[in-house]
Amino acid sequence: MNFLIVTGLSGAGKSMAVNALEDIGFFCIDNIPAGLLPRILDFAQQGENQLSRVAVVMDIRGLHSVQETNEALEALDEKKMPYDILFLDASDAAIRRRYKETRRVHPMTISEGIPVSEAITKERQILQPLRERAKYVIDTSLLSTAQNRERVSSLFLQKGQCAMSINVVSFGFKYGLPQEADIVFDVRCLPNPFYVPELKEKTGLDQEVVDYVMKFPESQELLRRIESFLEYALPLYVKEGKSQLMIAIGCTGGKHRSVTLANKLYERLSDQTDYGIKLEHRDIGKDAARGK
Repeated sequence: MNFLIVTGLSGAGKSMAVNALEDIGFFCIDNIPAGLLPRILDFAQQGENQLSRVAVVMDIRGLHSVQETNEALEALDEKKMPYDILFLDASDAAIRRRYKETRRVHPMTISEGIPVSEAITKERQILQPLRERAKYVIDTSLLSTAQNRERVSSLFLQKGQCAMSINVVSFGFKYGLPQEADIVFDVRCLPNPFYVPELKEKTGLDQEVVDYVMKFPESQELLRRIESFLEYALPLYVKEGKSQLMIAIGCTGGKHRSVTLANKLYERLSDQTDYGIKLEHRDIGKDAARGK
């Protein structure tokens, strides 16, 4: 089991780090009191509860002194279970700026009624044992949210694990756009098999329809340009921290042209990339169900 303690200064980006870890398969638990840490480890290892990747957030909300921090780590060491620590840090100036911009209040300002500058100093002291033992330290002072997310994901992506999941969806415009779509390609500009009597009742899953759609130079060129665009754009989405992307390809009814192009794109992406690719034909049977 991979057991990771996520900690660091309030305002340094722990929430974002947890979101990134969840997206790559970690079971995450936030705001753990120090005394519960060994119990969480026991729970994660027991019987049907066994978890392969666990991340727990332990910070100033559950730690109140250097002694308490050391005791929590000693209790964990007694379990003789390997663990790693990810520490999110930032300069005092960056932390103060973030609190001012978000208009949120530092946890120690709430609990002890001290100014944010004093709270940051005291928090550093209490968390110092965790920072000293941290295997990973990320200073987020100059990082954007997307850059921070990418940094965390790159540290903990397992070998062979996909940096982004892509769902290729064919659809019919007459049934509405997929609301979750990030990128939409309209292929209604291509010749329509619907008007070929022997192809009207078939779909883009039938080879006769595929052959008809792809025999036109404009179909081949459009597919090439879509692939070229995605070859350039997909790494940028990963860089910005996108973990899931829906590519929607639409024609009039979602039965012929969109299905054909979606299948072709799915094949090319599966062959050429390390992304997790899924394929869905949302509206392929709706015309038949409605008797059209």
